[in-house]
Amino acid sequence: MDIVSLYNNFGVPYVTEGKHYVAGWLTTKCPFCDDPSEHLSYNIDENYFNCYRCGSHFVDTTISKLINVSEQEARIILKQYGLNLSISTKEPVIRIRTKAHKLPSNTMPLQANHKMYLEKRNFDPEYLEKEWNLVGTGPISKLDNIDYKHRIIIPFIWNDQQVSFDSRDITNKHKSKYMACPKDRELIPHKEILYGKQEFWKETGILVEGSSDVWRMGISSFAVSGIKYTARQVRIIAKTFKRMAVCFDNDPAAISQANKIVAELKFRGVDAFRVDIEGDPGSMKQSEADYLVKQLIR
Repeated sequence: MDIVSLYNNFGVPYVTEGKHYVAGWLTTKCPFCDDPSEHLSYNIDENYFNCYRCGSHFVDTTISKLINVSEQEARIILKQYGLNLSISTKEPVIRIRTKAHKLPSNTMPLQANHKMYLEKRNFDPEYLEKEWNLVGTGPISKLDNIDYKHRIIIPFIWNDQQVSFDSRDITNKHKSKYMACPKDRELIPHKEILYGKQEFWKETGILVEGSSDVWRMGISSFAVSGIKYTARQVRIIAKTFKRMAVCFDNDPAAISQANKIVAELKFRGVDAFRVDIEGDPGSMKQSEADYLVKQLIR
């Protein structure tokens, strides 16, 4: 749908730069909630609305409110601007957020056991706590009956707002090293965004697997949360960066996925290439990681 022309022709203001702008989305004020900020975004590629504050909304209902017409009139107008209503007025179930976003219970500043875990991995706990907003959990911590005890909680920030989180077991005894936010508590699914610091990204970026890799490689890097990635993540990368170094682990499965995403990014016009390293980025010595980043970011 040509949402830009529709907004322009009906006088709907939208964001083209600043903290609420992200490539691939057209953002304006939400008519469904009383927040004055621009939190209602339209996904240009997939044709759906999502408010970072109050969740997803039907396209025809949203347009009727934005341009002040009936829903029947809105459907006629939408067809004129190229929207296939049969596939675009309803959201996939995964996009419907039924619960408020929040962290697990009993989170706290990083304690001695959290810091010891990070130090054993050659990270600076105080730096990570300050720069990446890390918090920890103790022996009792739950969210929706999911046990998050003895974990480091890793908030996901998108457009200056916390929209999801991941967590890392610090005991190395849990069967799931990482456990993400429950899907119905995510403001935006964590596999539809990138983990990193958007405000520091430039033309060249470093794509890694997970949060600890980002901590090691620094502010020019970002993660797709695993070796599996989504089409939405590829589109964000292609619209944000001109040059991309893909730095996954060196096991066969990760190498295969790295080659795959390099090919997809090249198809979209990004100068993408794979970087071979030993082990994984998160386990590198900081001096080695800093040297590699200087070679990649020119």
